[in-house]
Amino acid sequence: MAAPHPDRLLPADPGVRSIARRLYDEVRELPIVSPHGHVDPRILRDDTPFADPTSLFIQPDHYVTRLLHAGGVSMRDLGVGEGPLPDDRARKAWRLLCENWHLLRGTPVRYWFESSLADVFGIIARPSSSNADDLYDRIASLLVSPSRRPRALLRQFGIDFLATTDDPADDLAAHQALRDDPQVATTVAPTFRPDRYFAVDRPGWVSDVKELGGDVGDYAGFIAALEERRRYFIAHGAVSADHGAVDAGAAPHDHPDRLYRAALAGTITAAEATAFRRHMIFEMARMSCDDGLVMTLHPGIHRNHHPATLAAFGPDTGHDIPVAVEFTRALQPLLERFGTHPGFHLVLFTVDATVYSREIAPLAGFYPSVYAGAPWWFLDNPAEIRRYQQAVTEIAGFSRLSGFIDDTRAFCSIPARHEMSRRLDAGFLASLVAEHRLDEEEAVDTLTALVTTQPRTVFKL
Repeated sequence: MAAPHPDRLLPADPGVRSIARRLYDEVRELPIVSPHGHVDPRILRDDTPFADPTSLFIQPDHYVTRLLHAGGVSMRDLGVGEGPLPDDRARKAWRLLCENWHLLRGTPVRYWFESSLADVFGIIARPSSSNADDLYDRIASLLVSPSRRPRALLRQFGIDFLATTDDPADDLAAHQALRDDPQVATTVAPTFRPDRYFAVDRPGWVSDVKELGGDVGDYAGFIAALEERRRYFIAHGAVSADHGAVDAGAAPHDHPDRLYRAALAGTITAAEATAFRRHMIFEMARMSCDDGLVMTLHPGIHRNHHPATLAAFGPDTGHDIPVAVEFTRALQPLLERFGTHPGFHLVLFTVDATVYSREIAPLAGFYPSVYAGAPWWFLDNPAEIRRYQQAVTEIAGFSRLSGFIDDTRAFCSIPARHEMSRRLDAGFLASLVAEHRLDEEEAVDTLTALVTTQPRTVFKL
């Protein structure tokens, strides 16, 4: 392949493209603000060189492994769910990627991968069976250099703020070490993710909930423990709490203490467990109003769709599948109570593209607390991002957008994902300039805000 084209993803029309190019040039070097992601903070704390190309590019990235798996490649051969592999297995996994590079055609995964190879390692050759070993050796030789260690890349990527995703029981020692280290200029913040403590019918919940600390023998103690853990996260730099469930339901229950007792006794029904989870999402909004954590909500996912893969390789291995989701009625009790509360921020994400214009944009266009989360997961591709730009801004305006969210575990893909977003935003704004709906100065201001001030405003940075 040739070097990435300088006008990639910009509009095809020459006149609009020239506007988009000027807009993109205004923001291409601006720092990255990443308020939601999944990079392990211990990578940055320890600053240990990445072991090999496979552990950097393949094993942590379920975007890559699911496409290879769909094409017939074994997850075991890719080392999914394992730590760094012995050299022979790591090299074999890399060969499998290169031999099956065609499986990534037309996907944003290929775009991010090619951008990372070119920008981080100077590689513009298209991976194939014939050059797999050469590419592996070239990347491996660079990984041991000081300029490719995690902290060096963090600086090179220009990441100003990086949020991770963390269990409420985490001691956050890695975050504390990073905050205390004067050599780390990037703010690395934890995110409070309590989902597993709300799934009260999940096997192992009774023992897991004790990890929160405190007296969790009754509902009042459970609530107190969650409030205490939120305070602990805030003290360690957290700005948001993240919540994912199969639906967006959020409604108070008249007797949550009774449901909690049933959960502890192991007698709670499926319907009661759903009611308790929805009650706890409502409680999370109440706590956010009290302590100021931004609340992000991303429902509509059938987790671990393939039980055998879950058993063999664990969660987050590429088989979480979208389902249809409804927001308007589901969130009405929460928004009735908290939707106009001063300082409450609720960012709504979805993998159901149909709800952007039907529900999320209208909600964000009325409630001062609600923001439309960027397309993510299966929607974080150029086609869906373009549809989102039009669907949401036509109804709610640019000020109700979250700013870009990369939502990635693959460290080297962070700048590639943000670069893609900036190009697509530049293209969309250029079309508004070409249609005489904005002047170019307004477009520059809007694009700069989307990259810098908008995510900082939404996530209270």
